[in-house]
Amino acid sequence: MLTVGVDVGGTSVRAGLIDASGAVLDLRQARTPGSDEALEDAITSVVTELVDDHGASPPGRSGTGVAAVGLAVAGFVAAERRHVRFSPHLSWRGAPVAERIERRVGVPVLLEHDANAAAVAEYRFGAIAGAEVAVLLAVGTGIGAALLAGGRLFRGAHGVAPELGHLRVVPDGRPCPCGKRGCWERYCSGTGLVTTALELLARHGDRAGPLARQVAADPRGLSGRRVAAAARDGDAVALGAMAELARWLGEGLSLVADIFDPEVVVVGGGVAESGPLFLDTAREHYAATLTGSGYRPLARIRTSQLGDQAGIVGSALLARALIDR
Repeated sequence: MLTVGVDVGGTSVRAGLIDASGAVLDLRQARTPGSDEALEDAITSVVTELVDDHGASPPGRSGTGVAAVGLAVAGFVAAERRHVRFSPHLSWRGAPVAERIERRVGVPVLLEHDANAAAVAEYRFGAIAGAEVAVLLAVGTGIGAALLAGGRLFRGAHGVAPELGHLRVVPDGRPCPCGKRGCWERYCSGTGLVTTALELLARHGDRAGPLARQVAADPRGLSGRRVAAAARDGDAVALGAMAELARWLGEGLSLVADIFDPEVVVVGGGVAESGPLFLDTAREHYAATLTGSGYRPLARIRTSQLGDQAGIVGSALLARALIDR
């Protein structure tokens, strides 16, 4: 029996056809649109492509086919996992997303926070396996977070915990789409990496390096991946931006450890692909700023084993619960 997992992020909508063992059989992707209707069109399109291309049809059309769909959403998901309350990077506000998508695809739909979905997958098959208390950070466009205790997700009283990316680390700092200023994800994310690189370019006036030439040629085209690629090539500005990301990751990890005292923290999301550029430095900052450092165990800080497919796999696994009801 197959399920589809869909990772609905601020930049892209990615869907995977998943079997009972968690194997990804096929993938589809689309850009994330800016309106509710267009976003739901995009989700429907990638799910339908997977169903049709594999000769399966949802129940109610013909055959047995895909039995359920899980949506991993970058936003606040209500405790009943049918509504999206709010998302800084998506258009939904108090939207009955599960019901809307069910009407379009003809199978049950379950919503889950994207970091929660990734944590479930990493617990079952990856870097969190066997951990009693673990935190997952999905570092991409922003920062999503999940907390697992005894293998169970902690969602808080209203289904939105733990929203670590919007801890304010810089009073009156960079503006955030959530409405606040100085949120952690404004300094430690793919978006934050781009902002830091542009600030460094403006501050130092360095127009000779590869990154400066990229920005001059395409001012709107700079991305976190391009900054990381320039850092790997030795660009001084890009390396400086990476060092700032590492510092802020370490600072934030010390806060996370002070609150939750996890035995392992897994860093996932698109930025984790560049882990060798910043993770060792982040560990050093974490160890230096942790309360009681030197007199308590340090959390193991690891990168995701499932990479950017963790949210897809986890949401599909969670959707299987709809089949078993």
